[in-house]
Amino acid sequence: MKEKQITIILSEPMLGTVPKNKEVYASYIETKKPESNDEEETLTVEEIEEKGWTGFHKDETGLFVYDYFIKGFFKHAGTVLKNTVGVKNLKSKLDDYFFIFPRRIYLAGKKEPDGIFERPLRAMTMQGPRITLTRSDYVSEDTEICFIMKWLEKSEITEKLLIELLGYGELMGLGQFRNGSFGRFKVK
Repeated sequence: MKEKQITIILSEPMLGTVPKNKEVYASYIETKKPESNDEEETLTVEEIEEKGWTGFHKDETGLFVYDYFIKGFFKHAGTVLKNTVGVKNLKSKLDDYFFIFPRRIYLAGKKEPDGIFERPLRAMTMQGPRITLTRSDYVSEDTEICFIMKWLEKSEITEKLLIELLGYGELMGLGQFRNGSFGRFKVK
């Protein structure tokens, strides 16, 4: 296996993605994770009564994201850039040959979010257009996120390819409301 430590620095604030309501998290998010995962993620969700508010996982060390948050970014970037980088079935290969460590990836120095961002969400329903307000905790630009990438050496997954996928983060970002430029980052 190949291995490389990566540090990214947010160039725009990043919005949290975790529902701050344990009932919402448990009834939806927990049902989507693999059966073999024995860690109780619900324990790291801050309980707020108000639905529609998202934030970050939190423990005694501080705010963090799970490894699948970063891997999900790579899989999305791989889906978007598969023709550009010339690797067939790139998303599937990232699933099988590419890994992120550690399990909990801390947002450097963040014990609490830096603020709250509110915005309207618009949707077209059977009853017509609907607008609702949503609220997200955010961490500010210049927040560092460090993680380790590991990949199988004999696959089409190369360090050059992974760095190219990371470059997509300068445009797309991480977290919620990425199409609003939130969560953009640069590789240190």
